[in-house]
Amino acid sequence: MNNDHLSTQAFSELPLYPQIQASLQDAGFEYCTPVQAETLQYSLKNQDVTGQAQTGTGKTAAFLLAAFQKLLNRGEDAPATRPGQIGCLIIAPTRELAIQIASDAKTLGKHTRLKTALVYGGTAYEQQRRQFKQPVDILVGTPGRLIDYFKQNCFTLKQIQVLILDEADRMFDLGFISDIRYLMRRMPPPARRLNMLFSATLSQRVLELAYEHMNNPVKVEIQGESVSAKNITQKVYYPGNQEKIPLLIGILQNEQPFRSIVFVNTKRNAETIEAFLKGNDIKAAMISGDVRQTRRQRLLGEFEAGKYSVLIATDVAARGLHIPDVSHVINYDLPQMEEDYVHRIGRTARAGASGEAISFACEDTAHYLPQIESYIEMKLPMESITAELLPEIKKPVRKPRKKSSFKGKGNYKGSRNTHHNKNKKRFKPGQKT
Repeated sequence: MNNDHLSTQAFSELPLYPQIQASLQDAGFEYCTPVQAETLQYSLKNQDVTGQAQTGTGKTAAFLLAAFQKLLNRGEDAPATRPGQIGCLIIAPTRELAIQIASDAKTLGKHTRLKTALVYGGTAYEQQRRQFKQPVDILVGTPGRLIDYFKQNCFTLKQIQVLILDEADRMFDLGFISDIRYLMRRMPPPARRLNMLFSATLSQRVLELAYEHMNNPVKVEIQGESVSAKNITQKVYYPGNQEKIPLLIGILQNEQPFRSIVFVNTKRNAETIEAFLKGNDIKAAMISGDVRQTRRQRLLGEFEAGKYSVLIATDVAARGLHIPDVSHVINYDLPQMEEDYVHRIGRTARAGASGEAISFACEDTAHYLPQIESYIEMKLPMESITAELLPEIKKPVRKPRKKSSFKGKGNYKGSRNTHHNKNKKRFKPGQKT
């Protein structure tokens, strides 16, 4: 890994509280990334910021440090005055992103004594609700669960000093903007709080949201040499539909990536790939939108720990996940939206590392390629499909269905409910009852 992704701005030179500096030192943070250097010069002066930056550029630390600084201005020994009074609200579009932000907040705020709570849908409803019985300085969550607890008066927004919206463009895509506006209208006026909005694209609709609910924000745009990361080697194959699974297995067997993510457009494809990979002795796990949150987190943890070398995912994993050392991203299906291509391949080459992105332009998805290439402002180099990349593969063995313990009607003697009817008298036709 190199440090080409860092700026010359040292964290030690920023006017941050000693508690924050100590946390940064423990975490090994020395120099800012460009997005951190650009935004902190404004946010530390209590100036609102709208930031455009791709995933993996360090924007989470950029807004967390500013939030810590603002909250510590209240006094070190008085973070939250009583339960239910939230000082900072961070809204994220997905559970995975919310979990990652909360984890980073605990690491970067280690010595600040600020308390962080995390809420998201799908699991642990009462457990998450109990967090509000204690003072909470920073609340991280997804819109639906936040509104749920807010309407139950678990917390109030009247003391909010910092509001952060992460991946605002994704909020629009998922239809959360009405929920966001609902929460914003119950906060103090924009001039009485620090507001930060981050998005991969600062579209017109995102900017309208910013100017409506922020206080004259400074617009910061961090652009690389292209829309996609410069440290990623990108290439494309043109397989027939029947060649896709053999090609995927051939690439994995030949390149033997340390840790790779295979992206698909449907859960059905994900399940098929998982079965074939496991049938060909490739350790793989699969996550999709309807996988329970507890199981999803367990699989992600096992993938990061090295139990699986391949993670198969629908676009639920394209944003918000920070899994270190992902060497390869494979687009088994090209995404329908060109922005999703950038978010997918952004899972590799993070924090200055290098990575490889391989895409399959098959019969069903090749028509998405021109708009992707136009968006990233480059033509993906074409790779030939050689014989060694199409190995003979084993078909997955279907597990036999478990035999039901119910023996069927034909195996019963007498009534279906023999226990209930064993003492009943049997009546002959015409017999008086």
